[in-house]
Amino acid sequence: MSFEKFFRIISYAAIFCGFLSLWVSGSFGLLGTALFVGVMAAGWFVEKTRWQISERLGTLLIVLSLPAFYLGYRLHFFSFTDYGSLVSGVLARMILVITAIKILQKKADRDWIFLYMMSFFEVLLAAALSISALYVASFLIYLVVMTCTFIVFEIRKTSRSVAEKGIDQGPKKVFSSARFPVTAIIIVLCIGALALPLFFMLPRVGGAGLGGSTRNVSTSSGFSDSVRLGGFGRIQENDEVVMRIRLDKRDAVKGPLYWRGVALDTFDGQSWSRADAPFKQTFTKDERGMIQVGYPAAPRESLVLQTIYLEPLDTPVLFALSRPVAVQGNFPIVTKDEYGAIWFLRNPERITYKVLSDRSQPPVGRLRADSKAYSGDAKQYLELPPTMDKRIADLAESVTSQAGNRYDKAKAVESYLQNNLSYTLDLKAGGPDPLADFLFNVRQGHCEYFATAMAIMLRTQGIATRIVNGFQQGEYNETADMYIVRQREAHSWVEVYFPGENAWVRFDPTPFAGQPVSENYGGIISKFNSYLEALEAFWIQYFVAFDNQEQRSLFRSVRNGFVEYQSNVSSYIASFQESFAKWWSAVRGDSGFDGTVSAVGYALVFIAVIVFGLLLLRWLYGKIKVLGWWRIFVRWFGKAESATVIEFYQRMQRVLASKGLVRKVHQTPLEFAYAVNMPEAVKITEKYNGVRFGKKYLSRDEADQIENWLSNLSQETARTNTK
Repeated sequence: MSFEKFFRIISYAAIFCGFLSLWVSGSFGLLGTALFVGVMAAGWFVEKTRWQISERLGTLLIVLSLPAFYLGYRLHFFSFTDYGSLVSGVLARMILVITAIKILQKKADRDWIFLYMMSFFEVLLAAALSISALYVASFLIYLVVMTCTFIVFEIRKTSRSVAEKGIDQGPKKVFSSARFPVTAIIIVLCIGALALPLFFMLPRVGGAGLGGSTRNVSTSSGFSDSVRLGGFGRIQENDEVVMRIRLDKRDAVKGPLYWRGVALDTFDGQSWSRADAPFKQTFTKDERGMIQVGYPAAPRESLVLQTIYLEPLDTPVLFALSRPVAVQGNFPIVTKDEYGAIWFLRNPERITYKVLSDRSQPPVGRLRADSKAYSGDAKQYLELPPTMDKRIADLAESVTSQAGNRYDKAKAVESYLQNNLSYTLDLKAGGPDPLADFLFNVRQGHCEYFATAMAIMLRTQGIATRIVNGFQQGEYNETADMYIVRQREAHSWVEVYFPGENAWVRFDPTPFAGQPVSENYGGIISKFNSYLEALEAFWIQYFVAFDNQEQRSLFRSVRNGFVEYQSNVSSYIASFQESFAKWWSAVRGDSGFDGTVSAVGYALVFIAVIVFGLLLLRWLYGKIKVLGWWRIFVRWFGKAESATVIEFYQRMQRVLASKGLVRKVHQTPLEFAYAVNMPEAVKITEKYNGVRFGKKYLSRDEADQIENWLSNLSQETARTNTK
């Protein structure tokens, strides 16, 4: 392959890598992909032909494309879900159009540099649009390809500059394209080895927004801070990831997990809302960087630490397990409303935070015994809609007739709804009273209907309730040790107030078909997807959301690991000292004659094993040196098929010199080989001439053949010297 052809191949590969990074972020569909790939193919075939557009025409088209895209933006020619997606989408398309024009025009060195810059901007833009494992892979490919491209570009530029100055470059060697990717990979690895420690060590001056997106996660069928019944159609489940959560001491957490968002207390027959703007209390950071928002009601063992990586969701709510008592994150203040929801100043980026929640719950016996009357503060939790079908109260009375306390009544209603109605994503209940239509006609619905039914039925029995919107626990990824929570896991449930315990207790009346699954089972495809999710979670944790909080956590882990290592080493040394002391005591005869003989025997066996091991290593080294295995290893990984133009010939000269055969100054290599009168020497010299002067590139078989000839030559020389 000629150098110029390889330069074109690697340059086009670099351009395509930029497009690939945008493609994996989901910015382009089938049509856009086909158009750009078609332009790249056309640019390849018209390269250095009269069909290429001129530099002047290319510049004119680029200048005209800028106002054209601006007009398209102003006239709403582009359709996107939100402003952030609109800006990034228009910018991506504009960059690709400019790149396409440059691909089709005649290119000087500055044009190739321009194309490389466009490719870089595409990768940079894709970082703001996607954090998936596929983007990580495309980014790594881009690094290797672009590094290789710059090496080849500089070699090409320098070679042309030297040729223009008329400087003799010496004998030209055959171009080997295989060495450039290897060199590029080595350079990338070296840079990574130097850069990664700096990345993890340097302090963070901003939030956890590296690679953060301005694109909010779509909320169709997802979390909402309001609930409205009576819609028709079908909820479309959305697989977009909302958050990733890691639990400290996950094995100690029992039962299903619910990531609490907001609570609602007022139902007007159609929708849930808050009676008034809830009172919010503001909390700030303490000297440890923690924001304390409450106090635990139970021993420390009931506290659960959660590390949450939250996607850009269009709500200022911090999700967590019920009853958070402390928050840590890159925000100076948080607020907590009277319903227990945590709020913060939302930025359009991904964030990471930690929450400490109190998972303790009063014993069932105490809940059953709680008969304390409600105070006036619970009034809004007992209110019924202004118009309500009387059958709802009758049904509640019938279901709870056998229960003698609040807890048993709540369990009775929960059990009735779970076992007598069915879960569906089809929205069929409606009319002026969608709740009655759900309970007595349709008898099917999703979680919001079940939560509403339980809350209102209990209120008819004088039990204070509210509904909560949040998310179910999601799928546990064992590889990443995280829960992956998606939009489709948005959920509603009920909280019942027990005034004697001053506790809100969760109940979930949704049938088990609509409730969380504790584990994710599947076949090979599911396992592969879990590995991709784990890779994405790793990327987010240590790169996208790596802030000073994560930095401190990493340093603590490293410090604890080092302390543990020191402890283990000290333990091993102490154990060795104790064993040696016992052995020496036995040698001295403290345990009698038999103990002395046994100790000396153990010592001799130990010394014999060490000596045997050393002799074995020395023997293996000698065999490797004699057989030349190290040369095979070097040639395999270095692809040195040419055996380095003169290396194998120099080895032959050294072998012959050991026999006293030294090439004279006036002799050519081939004359010397014939004078030696050894067939192997002639064959090796012919190969040497072909490589050195004939620009021939040895194949792997030829290199192996040369090794055999050198081996035969060495053996023959050794026999001659012995004689």
